[in-house]
Amino acid sequence: MTTWLHEQRLEAVRAEVLDSGAQSVLDLGCGDGDLFVRLATAPELERLVGIDICAASLERLQGRLREQAARAGAIELRCASMTEADPALTGFDCAVLVETIEHVEPAHLSRLERAVFGQMQPGTVIITTPNAEFNPLLGVPAHRFRHPDHRFEWPRARFRAWGQRVAAAWCYDVRFRDIAGCHPDLGGASQMAVFRRRTITGKQQASRVHEDAPCGEADAAIDQDAGDSRPDC
Repeated sequence: MTTWLHEQRLEAVRAEVLDSGAQSVLDLGCGDGDLFVRLATAPELERLVGIDICAASLERLQGRLREQAARAGAIELRCASMTEADPALTGFDCAVLVETIEHVEPAHLSRLERAVFGQMQPGTVIITTPNAEFNPLLGVPAHRFRHPDHRFEWPRARFRAWGQRVAAAWCYDVRFRDIAGCHPDLGGASQMAVFRRRTITGKQQASRVHEDAPCGEADAAIDQDAGDSRPDC
């Protein structure tokens, strides 16, 4: 992707993290750390944890961190899957997933949803993903995705429908915005959802757990639609 669009995306997410007042941040799918190294310079953050399934990416990120003066508090990198919740990853003020959900198989999105919103339960969740409507401006053919590892790319209406359903299911409020460019009709190169957790009673929590199975089954059926178009690899 064009560098300036990527920079705009990262700065938009960093600003949301800091505006949330978070002191502990979980970067899910941190990769080589384009966002992580920016967050590591923020003295407001007392704890910063990066999660990625690729050990080589984490090694490269570790090297980048050694080359800069980190100002955040405790910094930790873990080689793990973001679809499998670790009890040690609960209680964070904020979790970010920057251009990561589109790398998840559509049938596994409900697993990611449960891990992040149902088990980790951060106070704020920030998710960005490519906006498929913007692809023609990037020269991406209609039958392809931006990256061969993408499993889907959603237009804004589809992303908002998913985000609203997730928010309702797990007691979060959500708002959306276009980021990384702003075409008057096609929006930005990326789209962002910012979820903020509501305070819920124990009774409401129990009710939601009972409803989880049918909701997950419906989600799997919905998510299969996103996999109708696959890249030619």
